[in-house]
Amino acid sequence: MSDQPGSNGALVRVDGVEKIFHRGLEDIHVLSALNLQVPAGEFLALMGPSGSGKSTLLNLIGGLDRPTKGTVHVAGDRIDTLSDRQLAAWRARHIGFVFQLYNLIPVLTAERNVELPLLLTHLSKAERRKHVTTALSMVGLTHRATHYPRTLSGGEQQRVGIARGIVTDPTLLLCDEPTGDLDRKSGDEILDLLQALNREHGKTIIMVTHDPHASARASRTVHLTKGQLTSEPVA
Repeated sequence: MSDQPGSNGALVRVDGVEKIFHRGLEDIHVLSALNLQVPAGEFLALMGPSGSGKSTLLNLIGGLDRPTKGTVHVAGDRIDTLSDRQLAAWRARHIGFVFQLYNLIPVLTAERNVELPLLLTHLSKAERRKHVTTALSMVGLTHRATHYPRTLSGGEQQRVGIARGIVTDPTLLLCDEPTGDLDRKSGDEILDLLQALNREHGKTIIMVTHDPHASARASRTVHLTKGQLTSEPVA
């Protein structure tokens, strides 16, 4: 598999994607004939009302779900045709996830939480420790490495979540409402960090958000409504 963008230069290319969920005898059409391209190095904000399919689209791009129809190419690979085992290896190599509710394991320290994705790699213990130290340094939490989540503020816990997301040096960072559970000050600090990762370290970021204040930090914003994307918000 290749870690290079596709032939058209896009790191992410979603073509004609439909996603239908089945609830009993009812079909729920979430995405319809959706197309999206994200070039390498972009910080994209994905906005839309609750239930519009933002997280569904993020999950398709991250290989956590498969489209009903259409194709998804990321980093030169068509991921909608990969087996579950291939997808797991592909995600470990290419994707970093940041969640709204942090998803930290309470009985593990910050550094152990950050190390978790590296346990899927062939790195030695010393190499894993070096990666963890680098990731915690990038989010400004080296001094909190041995602290448990319960002793960290919400903003610090999200920084640990971001460090975990970037510890493998992923091709693409996917953020699902990363400031949704934070106050404005802590949220701004997280947005500052995401901007720095994009501008200073060249990370390609796709961020789902409902907050125009957060989307203003991105280099481009698209809006999802009725299963399709537009560059303009819906009135």
